[in-house]
Amino acid sequence: MLRPELAAWLRLLLTPGVGLESARKLLAAFGLPEAVFAQPVSAWQTAVGTRAARALEAVPEDLDAQVDRLLAWLAEGHDRHALTLGDPLYPAELLQMADPPLLLYVQGDVQALHHPRRLAIVGSRNPTPQGEVNARQFAQALGQAGVCVVSGLALGVDGAAHEGALQGGGPTVAVVGTGLDRVYPKRHLALAHRIARQGALVSEYPLGTPPLSENFPQRNRIIAGLSQGTLVVEAAVQSGSLITARLAAEQGREVFAIPGSIHAPQSRGCHALIRQGAKLVESAQDILEDLRFTAPAAEHATGADDPDTTGEDSLLHAMGYDPVSLDALQARTGLDTPHLQARLLELELSGEVARLPGGLLQRLGQG
Repeated sequence: MLRPELAAWLRLLLTPGVGLESARKLLAAFGLPEAVFAQPVSAWQTAVGTRAARALEAVPEDLDAQVDRLLAWLAEGHDRHALTLGDPLYPAELLQMADPPLLLYVQGDVQALHHPRRLAIVGSRNPTPQGEVNARQFAQALGQAGVCVVSGLALGVDGAAHEGALQGGGPTVAVVGTGLDRVYPKRHLALAHRIARQGALVSEYPLGTPPLSENFPQRNRIIAGLSQGTLVVEAAVQSGSLITARLAAEQGREVFAIPGSIHAPQSRGCHALIRQGAKLVESAQDILEDLRFTAPAAEHATGADDPDTTGEDSLLHAMGYDPVSLDALQARTGLDTPHLQARLLELELSGEVARLPGGLLQRLGQG
């Protein structure tokens, strides 16, 4: 893209007082941004009203600096792209949305956005240990089945989903709420680099955009729009994950939810979705079959077949899968405290049990 064309797109996007809705109206009325800015103010007023038209008269002070910054970023590697609505590499699914991003910044393999099988995995930033395990194992099984996992690079379920997809050898796409020259949260810096090598990082926000809270719900529509279905692993009743699920349903995409403990706040959002018609899933195979994604016959998961309790450790059997206190566990098993504590430590070190806040314990399902 030549500098004048890029400058026109950025001017349209960066002008204060001109939002996405007005920008789309201008593009619909006049064509490409260069044609928009060739119009008289009266034409702008007819299209978007007086206030937005007046805003368009002023060129953003930092426009040249922003253009220089983007051109320098694009020049850093062949894996960097700025995709406008008319670009042939712009994902066609996003064009079907009511409010598609006008410009997408992409770092990595742009073909990951066109992968034939894409599933969003979203959920709590503070999942239970079992929720984090589920996200990773579902994503790993889906990755092994050749599915591209789409998520948001956030802490908790998002990060676990990206990790699982990478471990499964599949591509993964992270849609972020900052400029692509920033990584948020910072602890996911190494993960972001791995995603760029085995998938793609995507943002609609200009370079330099910090992690503003209002950007994250907004980017959820892209996560839903890029995917043929959305899996919610854990979510509170009021959460961004349910926004993503709602957007997916509004776009005619499938919504899946993993049920959890009736005592866990992180499961209530999933249970609400299931009551509203989301499909309850117990394995990645459920999703593969529902979306008609073929998979190797042996792939089953949370990565595994239904658990066989034959020969199961008696302490694990007594724990069940809900959080449990030490006192309750002692009452169920009749074990004395030293013996019980020693066994729990063994199970914790082997990754079969996790300690939760409030002194509770929880058994972790294994894939």
